[in-house]
Amino acid sequence: MEIKILGPGCANCHKMEELAKTAVKELGIDAKIEKISGIQEIMRYTISTPGLVVDGKLKHSGKPLPGLENVKAMIREEV
Repeated sequence: MEIKILGPGCANCHKMEELAKTAVKELGIDAKIEKISGIQEIMRYTISTPGLVVDGKLKHSGKPLPGLENVKAMIREEV
């Protein structure tokens, strides 16, 4: 599984990355988590950050941030 965190490096982007890492760990899923900060690549998926992409599918973008259980559900949908 491939997970991308989209964002320029703001506090919410870091929080989204933490949520994704925790979700993957709690779910016991083998996943590669990659931070994407380049504006051109971010815009391939969304114009609102932070964003969460799971296996090429945009699952969340913008604020407010989803909670841990929501992030886990978004990831589980692609397992």
